[in-house]
Amino acid sequence: MRIAILAAATVLVSAAAFAKDAAKPMPSANPAPPHGARVFIESPRNGATVGQDVHIVFGVSDIKVAPATDTSPGTGHHHLLIDVKELPPLDAPIPADANHKHYGKGQTEDTIHLSPGDHTLQLDFADYRHVQFNPPLVSQKITIHVK
Repeated sequence: MRIAILAAATVLVSAAAFAKDAAKPMPSANPAPPHGARVFIESPRNGATVGQDVHIVFGVSDIKVAPATDTSPGTGHHHLLIDVKELPPLDAPIPADANHKHYGKGQTEDTIHLSPGDHTLQLDFADYRHVQFNPPLVSQKITIHVK
């Protein structure tokens, strides 16, 4: 009998907690970036000739870089778009593949290996869900030549 009463009480407490969480507003699909926020590639410079192991340094202004586990408003993390012609759709997380590198631990630099030839690089800053801000917070796209 005590087990049945304990089980019923657990169900009621769980239901109450669920109802409380369900009443919380969901974050908007695409939050706006903080006013004045910008992201940029510090290095390499646009037009640079580099070796196949390319060290890239990411920069931000007026927004805080945070791991993807940080749900604080006004924070986010970098994604590096390599040879991507168009930005990912706004209504879904940024893909994770060879052309969309995620830096969800809050990294601000990386060394990537690229094949010889011309390549484009662009940063796309996103919130903890890997969802772009609206409008997207992206760097200027640069072109580098890999020898």
